[in-house]
Amino acid sequence: MTPRRALARGLAVGVAGVLAAGAVAGCGGKNQVPSIGYGVDAAIASYNGGSTLGASSGAAAVFSRVLTGFFYTGPDGQPIADTDTGTAKEVPGETQTIQYRLNPDGVYSDGTSTSCDDLVLAWAARSGRFTKAGPGGPVPLFDAATTSGYSDIERVDCQPGSKDATVVFRPGRHYSAWKTLFNATELMPAHVVAKQANVSNLVTAVQSGDTGQLERVAEFWNNGFTLAPGKLDLSVLPASGPYKIESFTDKDGLVLVKNDKWWGDPAKTARIVVWPRTSDLKKKVSDGAIGVLDVGAGSLGDVGLGGFSAENLPSRGVEQLILSTGGVFSNTEARRALALCTPRQALFDKLGHPDIDAASGLGSGPLNSRTIQQDSLYYAAATGAADRYKGGDVAAATQALAGSGVQNPTVRIGYLKPDERRAQTIADIAAACKPAGITVVDAGTPDFAPAQLTEGKVDAMLTGTAGMPGPSGSLTGTDATAALKTGQGLNFNRFGNGRYDAIADQLAAEDNSATVLNLLTEQENLLWSEMPSIPLFATPRTIGFGDGMRNGIASPTKAGAGWNMDRWVLER
Repeated sequence: MTPRRALARGLAVGVAGVLAAGAVAGCGGKNQVPSIGYGVDAAIASYNGGSTLGASSGAAAVFSRVLTGFFYTGPDGQPIADTDTGTAKEVPGETQTIQYRLNPDGVYSDGTSTSCDDLVLAWAARSGRFTKAGPGGPVPLFDAATTSGYSDIERVDCQPGSKDATVVFRPGRHYSAWKTLFNATELMPAHVVAKQANVSNLVTAVQSGDTGQLERVAEFWNNGFTLAPGKLDLSVLPASGPYKIESFTDKDGLVLVKNDKWWGDPAKTARIVVWPRTSDLKKKVSDGAIGVLDVGAGSLGDVGLGGFSAENLPSRGVEQLILSTGGVFSNTEARRALALCTPRQALFDKLGHPDIDAASGLGSGPLNSRTIQQDSLYYAAATGAADRYKGGDVAAATQALAGSGVQNPTVRIGYLKPDERRAQTIADIAAACKPAGITVVDAGTPDFAPAQLTEGKVDAMLTGTAGMPGPSGSLTGTDATAALKTGQGLNFNRFGNGRYDAIADQLAAEDNSATVLNLLTEQENLLWSEMPSIPLFATPRTIGFGDGMRNGIASPTKAGAGWNMDRWVLER
């Protein structure tokens, strides 16, 4: 069975089951539960999904129905139009132009109307256009997760406060994945940023390039939306979706409640409590505090899901080792040595497809690409360079290590604990690589963040796509591609290759299949040669909905099971 058919089967069975349970519950006089616990292994760190911190910690899995956009990530990983937010239409013409029109009724939970100012802010923050002096030259003002697509935009035409915006791309540029722009969790409230930055007119500040004002805007955009339990300033966290934040504490989780200013169909359940990775999710399940669970398969160990309709699914996220390009791995041969001894096939066999039997496509074998989906028509033809790295080749690893000049290296692999599957992965890599002279150390911590790789505190990290600890990946693969591009926020190991960057830019606009295949093949050859990361397998996810749940639909993507939380109904 293909992964797509397996997912469809899973959804059909799951939805049919919960609908039946709901019907029985209604007939039996059961009542709707007023609050649903959502356990997800994201690390809630920022409200701003467009920032490096927000994207890498999993904002998309938590806030997609709190901060809406023109599109959101659907259960197959595809961008789906959110017409409650507004409409986006490509205008015919030589220069790529998109006309955005916000819903006239759109208003934030603090009563301020949504406006094209929000799009101007998103573009300013993610275009890479605005810089300041740094020790090695200009550096971006905004700590954007990625500038992909936004950097191709020439301007955003907007009359301050208007509901209309026209986005005009640079002459000669065409961004095929334009539906990934101005998306859920990425459109931040411009009025809040302007007020906090003491900028009277944000649109004018951007259009004029006023450096002083933009530095203050960037400072708040970068740091003002950081979330710490027990330390929220709700005045800077207005919602544009069916839910809004009520509170966030270690004891009570992140509490989302109905947004009474929401203009679309109201949320069906009044309260959602999000329990992130830092909570004891295993205990929360056993205590009955969780009605929806979305975690890495095997990460919680032996967890009882008897009261759930649960299934393991291959995700669109890449389970991978992201390697430093400095320190012990400043030499390419040293990175290749680790890849040669890492038992990729054995890891897949043991940990990569629990209860997943896919003959082809997602989850059908070790993942041989960092950016191409396994169910892509290009996957098999473009990824031949991976054949050398099936893993466990001690002789080849020893030879590569000798050629690197690095003697008896110790490799510290970081990840967010607790995670039993990732701990086992590192243990198996350590055992396989020890005979090659490579010592692998488990450096996982409960407060691990991808920035620790950038800072040199670890030599590698075991994560999903773009450093995300929990739900990750999409059909378009924009995060995966960006995480390898020079200068991008999600590029935590600071890998840089000009040819890769050029290929990525060309692929973003290319629609000739023969050219695409040639470019992807060249890209794969380059990445397997330079080895900035070691892909292992499509991250398996365990997604479960409590008995009596209606409208729970699995989404093994960066949006997680919470992609449609406003439709959830749990009856007991």
